[in-house]
Amino acid sequence: MTDIKKPAMCPMVGWYDPRQLARTAVDVAVSTIFGRHADYRITESLVLPSADENVWEDENPPDITSDPDGVHNYGDRDHIWIDYVADTGDGWNSTYAVAYQVGQPQLSLPGVDEQMPRGEVLVFGGDQVYPVANRKSYRERLLEPYESALPRTDAPNPHVFAVPGNHDWYDSLVSFTRLFCSRRWFGGWKTRQSRSYFALRLPHRWWLVGVDVQLDSDIDIPQVKFFKRIAHRMGEGDRIILCTAEPHWIFAKLYKQYDAEINENNLEFLDKKVFAKQKIAVYLSGDLHHYRRHATDDGLQKITAGGGGAFLHPTHGDDVSELDGGYKLRQSFPPESESKKLTWKNLGFLFLNPWFGVATAMLYMLTCWSVMTNLSRFGLRQLWPAMKVAIAASMANPTAVFWILLVWGGFLMFTDVHSKAYRFIAGTLHGFAHVLAMFFIGWFATYASVRWLHFPFKSPFQLLITGAVIFVLGWIVGSIVMGIYLAISLNLFGRHSNESFSALANPDWKHFLRLKIDPAGALTIFPIGIRRVARKWKPSGAVTGATFVSDDPQSTNPELIENPVVIA
Repeated sequence: MTDIKKPAMCPMVGWYDPRQLARTAVDVAVSTIFGRHADYRITESLVLPSADENVWEDENPPDITSDPDGVHNYGDRDHIWIDYVADTGDGWNSTYAVAYQVGQPQLSLPGVDEQMPRGEVLVFGGDQVYPVANRKSYRERLLEPYESALPRTDAPNPHVFAVPGNHDWYDSLVSFTRLFCSRRWFGGWKTRQSRSYFALRLPHRWWLVGVDVQLDSDIDIPQVKFFKRIAHRMGEGDRIILCTAEPHWIFAKLYKQYDAEINENNLEFLDKKVFAKQKIAVYLSGDLHHYRRHATDDGLQKITAGGGGAFLHPTHGDDVSELDGGYKLRQSFPPESESKKLTWKNLGFLFLNPWFGVATAMLYMLTCWSVMTNLSRFGLRQLWPAMKVAIAASMANPTAVFWILLVWGGFLMFTDVHSKAYRFIAGTLHGFAHVLAMFFIGWFATYASVRWLHFPFKSPFQLLITGAVIFVLGWIVGSIVMGIYLAISLNLFGRHSNESFSALANPDWKHFLRLKIDPAGALTIFPIGIRRVARKWKPSGAVTGATFVSDDPQSTNPELIENPVVIA
């Protein structure tokens, strides 16, 4: 086996680390501004190699044919196995746990009579790397885990295709294109696509279509033309597996009252106009980092499977038990009861996100500093007089008014944007909780420095000690208030699912899909889950195969999330 340098083994992304937040905010802002005015997909459709052009870096031609329309043809096979992984490239433990199982030559699971061979094709369903796309992140958070799971020397070499998600678009798709659209090796897999969207012709009149929706659920004109050509080649009765980077069926259910008009270039247009004469039997998506399957009574499937390595998302909150078109919720992983229990871990927000307190500490200290009034003469039983003095001092000071309004406005902006009423009420209460905490901390710090330590008010030592106390307590109390708010918001009101669970950075409850089209033309979907990923790894010592194996006795083996889903 080729020597592979020790991987970085990155931890989970710290979404509440102020440094990470600042870097991500800048990248997102830049990509949002420029991505909407300079669509890279138009450029790639003009300059990237055609589907049948051989540009392999090792000069070995691919062992699959592609035609001028860009269709990758697997249709002459008797049967095929396909792996589907979405939302990967976060922490090493979670990403490698999935990559390890995907890269194994065979999987044997309880309840499955047959051995399940490694997929001949691996499809990434969006958001291949976190927090933002760049060459370093792709290398450390995605490539290294998959190179360690299946080194290049292991043959036969399966193929890999990828649909970009919004995180892949944060560098205008430059890193994604370099990795997946340039016919490079991806560990032991061979990349095949030349654009950020693709079509695979599968056995027995099945098709797999990968769609690039960029940042705003938008499908560009060249992509529409590409899929129209593909649809024209499909026959009556052909069936489609449609892969997108986001579960628009979930968002349509949750947010339709806020987004009444639908852009005609989005996925709705693709569903109803482009592939109207063919049957989309299965919709696959990630973006939400959990497993949820919705199905109709006649077997059409909409599956959200974003368990490839990113932090876990909850399966409870808003009601998605029924969707338009007769789709009903059939299975969730983790179960909703477990998801609710995990939410209460936000009460330990201070310890889960220790650096977030820097932001609240600075905010508390600057706000108290702007008021700067002597409350040391008031005791605990004089709460109301102390509050009246603090309010009067604040209103008389423009700087204090500015900071207090800034706090209120900041928490309004943070609050769930999909409900105006909740945003105003919960945002106001959340901001008020922090302002109240600032008042009590500032009062305590002033009282302690003046009455206990006997420093004159506004003397250098008094200001220094007061500032230090406010900073430390602001760090602690501000984090605790945030954690309580997130836990209550999700478990009682069904809001802030993303913010609540990104705070937990939970690497567990990972999953992927293994699909089989058998000689009779039936599609079987095996949803494979890993309840607890390993926290420790050791070298395997094997000449071939995975470089590392679990060294954590508490990690769990892969299992079926539910019975295999069969589409005859």
